[in-house]
Amino acid sequence: MRILLVEDEPDAAALLARGLRERAFAVDVAADGNAAVEKAFVNTYDLVILDLLLPGKNGVTVCREIRASGSAVPILMLTARVDMGSRIEGLDSGADDYLAKPFDLDELLARMRALLRRAPMLRETVLRVADLEIDTHTHLVKRGGRPIALTGKEYSLLAYLAHRQGAVVGREDISEHVWDEAYDAFSNLIEVYIQRLRRKIDTPGVPRLLHTRRGEGYRLAHAPEADA
Repeated sequence: MRILLVEDEPDAAALLARGLRERAFAVDVAADGNAAVEKAFVNTYDLVILDLLLPGKNGVTVCREIRASGSAVPILMLTARVDMGSRIEGLDSGADDYLAKPFDLDELLARMRALLRRAPMLRETVLRVADLEIDTHTHLVKRGGRPIALTGKEYSLLAYLAHRQGAVVGREDISEHVWDEAYDAFSNLIEVYIQRLRRKIDTPGVPRLLHTRRGEGYRLAHAPEADA
């Protein structure tokens, strides 16, 4: 999942971004409201974490502009203000949830999971493709009951393909949801990670689940229909 983190305090932004990346999220960071709006309009995000007090456009203005564009991306607003008026203003501007600073990272992650589950394709806690099981809460992956050790990025890629199971997913979609803005579109990084997943998921003696459709993308499914 790709997250836009909007936080103007550099140390706080770096700490939170690191914590999210360690939990397999791709994170873009914006340090002010203008940059946040620009990134939100250009990129595709699964969730926005938005500080209320920002230089330039404040969080309320950013939230309103994102909603005015027609985007339904979940927005979690953060602020040091605890008064009811600020909370109401944030929610009325289009935010989906509100978390007061300081907060515990585990609470933030729980709020994020709740917001992400509201999307129709993300409601299931455990994703299953044939005998492959992916626990989106614990990030544990098993095939045929056998635990599979994955890196954070391998897990992110597999989980995204599982959310889209049965569909052919192109490189552009994968890069937008699994990698952040530092991704080099001319690199072969996606192909490298697909091969890594194949070695771990499609071991000898079991039906292949990860398929390639030449020139189009990748497909996680039990049936290899129309794959090249």
